[in-house]
Amino acid sequence: MCDPVAVRPPIIESWRRSRDAGVDARVAAAPLEFDRDVLADARVDHPLGPHRAQLEGLLRHVADETGHLMVITDEGGRVLWRQCPSVVRRAADAVGLAEGCRWSEDTVGTNGIGTALATGRPQYVYAAEHVAHVLHGWSCAGAPVTDPDSGLVIGCIDVSAAAPSLHPSTVALVCAAARLAESRLENEMRQRDERLRERLLPHLRQARVAGVLVTATGRIVGAGPGEPDLAGWRGRRVRVPECGRMITLPDGRTAVAESLGEAFLLRLPGRVRPQKGGRAPRSGAPRTAQAAPPSGAGPLLSLTFLGDGRPHARLDGAPLPLSLRHAEILALLALHPRGLTGDRLALYLYGEEGSAATVRPEIHRLRQQLGGLVRARPYRFGGVVEADFLTVRRLLDEGDVGGAVRLYTGELLPGSDAPAIRAERDELAVRIRRQALDRGGVDALWAYAQTEPGRADLEALERLRALLPAGDPRLGAVASRSDRLLNGDL
Repeated sequence: MCDPVAVRPPIIESWRRSRDAGVDARVAAAPLEFDRDVLADARVDHPLGPHRAQLEGLLRHVADETGHLMVITDEGGRVLWRQCPSVVRRAADAVGLAEGCRWSEDTVGTNGIGTALATGRPQYVYAAEHVAHVLHGWSCAGAPVTDPDSGLVIGCIDVSAAAPSLHPSTVALVCAAARLAESRLENEMRQRDERLRERLLPHLRQARVAGVLVTATGRIVGAGPGEPDLAGWRGRRVRVPECGRMITLPDGRTAVAESLGEAFLLRLPGRVRPQKGGRAPRSGAPRTAQAAPPSGAGPLLSLTFLGDGRPHARLDGAPLPLSLRHAEILALLALHPRGLTGDRLALYLYGEEGSAATVRPEIHRLRQQLGGLVRARPYRFGGVVEADFLTVRRLLDEGDVGGAVRLYTGELLPGSDAPAIRAERDELAVRIRRQALDRGGVDALWAYAQTEPGRADLEALERLRALLPAGDPRLGAVASRSDRLLNGDL
């Protein structure tokens, strides 16, 4: 290694981490972790994939004209994409600067990729500053890429070359590429935020309890009216919400997290906004029959029908007790926003033996509970519905496999025998499984493996087993469950 007196502090700190990880300076090359099939799966779901062409375009002239090599890695330092002229490919392959190889500090020691990921800052590593002797002929400059939504590092952009030919100013170039990636990710995030606000803020304005709209990653993206202090919180973060849990807001107050599918409404208990023409109802009190909602957004009905738990709903934040039959009806109305005739609803609920006369008493009881939210001729919603199963469908349609799988906690109303519910349940289960296998990365597959069908899905577990790196704490659980399935123990 270099004379310790001349070594920069970031390199000394990296050497210390490498030593603590047990890295052998005689390591011959970065290990190959992803074979061709696994690499293809990892690429599909990575957020930098859609922006690869722009990043390569920015750095292509450097690689082509100077003989440098450019790589894009995931958060674990595994190379997903590489671009380099043919004259340096053989030398790069020899040390593992190739697609599928892992460049984390704990595998090959100090290097531009692993050290940038370990510190969360751009790094330049020159020649003998590398721990591995085989890398002393190389220099590299790497910059981490941070997801603006989650705040987590999701990958690294690196330029490497023969030691004398890579100038330290290359750090500025990879930093520019990383900022480009982050700005494009931020644009996508802002578009998602705007869609959330357009869909949900009208209901916040009519909600009786003040609150803020928060993404599943804990970012505040909007607030209800009448709360000027909340309006300035957009962009700030709170603890990642869980449905029904108390969340501390930036001013120290606490709010209850209510799931709205891919987002959460943080309701402030006790803050009631009076309705025009009357006194405000008690906070949390369920609604009873009332006139149809005024024109505009209408009341907000939230349905949570996925998973083995009891189906539950909230109407403008108030818990709404539901029988299975009523949950089936609400699910069918949500799936058919234009409405259903009595005969069609009966067919979907009971099959050929059903009749409109059988449906009417159930609709009558629902209308007593929900009032103008359920309308007739045809049967349909008079307000807006946010349902977990609808959100999963939409996310799958938009190609957001990771988001869909994370929200898919289990099958739709698993206790239902209604023909149309069974058909929707089976279709959604098949779509989730297929897209998790075909397009999901590690996190999406892991989330699917936690669902009831995923726990016994050998193909998904074996795919996940191949994707998880050595040392990942999830690997042991996946391997154990997979082995038990193979041995017929589950």
